Amino acid sequence: MFKNKVITDEKKIREILERGVVVEILPSKEEFLAKLMSGQRLKIFIGADPTSNALHLSHAKNYMLLEELRQLGHEVIVLVGDFTAEIGDPSDKTSVRVQLSEKEVKENVKNWLYQIKPLINFKDRRNPPQIKYNSKWLSKMSWKDELLLASNFTVQRMLERDMFDKRIKNDIPIYLHEFQYPLMQGYDSVAMDVDVELCGTDQIFNALVGRTLLKRLKNRDKFVLAVNLMENPKTKDLMSKSKGIGVFLSSSPKDMFGAIMAQPDEMIEVLFINVTRIPLGEKDRILALGPREAKMLIANDIVKRFYGEKEAQESKNEWERIFSKGELPTEMKEVEGGKIIDVIEIISKVSSTQAKRLVDQGAVSVNGEIIKEWSRKVKKGDVIQIGPKTFIKIK
Repeated sequence: MFKNKVITDEKKIREILERGVVVEILPSKEEFLAKLMSGQRLKIFIGADPTSNALHLSHAKNYMLLEELRQLGHEVIVLVGDFTAEIGDPSDKTSVRVQLSEKEVKENVKNWLYQIKPLINFKDRRNPPQIKYNSKWLSKMSWKDELLLASNFTVQRMLERDMFDKRIKNDIPIYLHEFQYPLMQGYDSVAMDVDVELCGTDQIFNALVGRTLLKRLKNRDKFVLAVNLMENPKTKDLMSKSKGIGVFLSSSPKDMFGAIMAQPDEMIEVLFINVTRIPLGEKDRILALGPREAKMLIANDIVKRFYGEKEAQESKNEWERIFSKGELPTEMKEVEGGKIIDVIEIISKVSSTQAKRLVDQGAVSVNGEIIKEWSRKVKKGDVIQIGPKTFIKIK
């Protein structure tokens, strides 16, 4: 049973809402601020479909925000869209999303929940976060139920989604089940009887469908907190496994530290605001230190959140050994020797043509010497470096 009081400290609430993670509050920031300061305990949720086992820092900042709201004393729910993951939401994509099998979804859920454990205190007995699955209610709905939900919206309303407009202009098909997805996601708010939904800016349309349904079916209002997507301010790229862009939560401490250090300089402020909780008043001072020092402080803060102080310090020391002092990593994966091209294919999981291209581009060295021969053979004790971060020892 909940025993804590709801915290209504305006300064603390504003620090959360005005850090820069939340970019839009509907119907208005003023109304939501007043609600938080009223002392009423709110039911707040964030939902996501486990369509991949790869979560990155842009996902992490969402759960960090949810945890901050929980620490104010509110009830929070981590909603797993296990049912909707099998259906597929186009989100901001211009083509239909691949539908997943039940087995694939279950495996992704397992990995996903493990990766967010450092971000939310699931062990808190006084105000424990809840984990819910939307298959619990969506799998029980009948055709009649679905048609009654659909009767609340027009086709014109559904076509307001930007990606549908783009598809129509480019003569790309829109499937009927994609119109149903916003109804299902919207019904989540009704089934859980929530007060607040936290979502990315790409999900505002779906969240507003839920707001409409909650009002019509239960005469309740719902706030929508839309958070940014952590895009690169220059390239506009988002973190993505398929594009090989981003810092992934499944990374080892050293790999996570290195991936943060490898981020473009224009991402420093984005990472500082979204995935650290270093006071905003420190931002200008830290950025003034220069890209390398600023990234190291940010990387240390982030890795510490996931793995603790000791691992963060060891990761920092390892990065400095390799990239500042030019030394070899203390630990390296060991593989059998043979032709360098074959070793690159196995380690980097690339084709023979791609492996040869890496050699041609001077991205491969053996024992510190850049090689140019595809036929070069490596033997026991040789150390291969592929690109700036991959080191392999021949056993």
